[in-house]
Amino acid sequence: MSERDRSDAALVRAAREGSEAALEMLFRRHWPSAHRAAYLVCQDRAGAEDIAQEAFLAALRALDRFDRRRPFAPWLHRIVVNRAIDWTRMRAGRRETTTAAVPEPPAQPLAEPDDELLGALAELDADHRAVIVLRYLQDLSPGEIARALNLPRGTVNSRLRRGLDKLGRQMARERVR
Repeated sequence: MSERDRSDAALVRAAREGSEAALEMLFRRHWPSAHRAAYLVCQDRAGAEDIAQEAFLAALRALDRFDRRRPFAPWLHRIVVNRAIDWTRMRAGRRETTTAAVPEPPAQPLAEPDDELLGALAELDADHRAVIVLRYLQDLSPGEIARALNLPRGTVNSRLRRGLDKLGRQMARERVR
């Protein structure tokens, strides 16, 4: 268990005991990556803000059920990404027509992905986008992604492979334009 995981475990324990300072520290520590994951999956700044906030509230309500032997971050990311996937599916179901929109800029600058990558990610379905975001932009291992999304590891690997293939084709098409 890493130092950060041990520290998170202490914060979770204190938060369970009613410490507002511990809750605030967990929020400050994990907000940037939660918001970023939500944005990269849903491709909507306002939606990502709502998703990340709702995910934190859901995590706080479920804190008594959280297994403190496990790291906090993957558990929180599972909540964030599942909510982002649901939000994306619900939004896609409401659209009458689909257009390739330019993604909105995130609330916080992203270091790695450029506009080309963000545009290509936006073209992927939510399931493929989620595993790619968690693997390559949030740096979770396939095993951590499997646990975070409650999926078999083989499904994660398959979604990664298919998602990367689609992403590569999409980026190649963008370069030709």
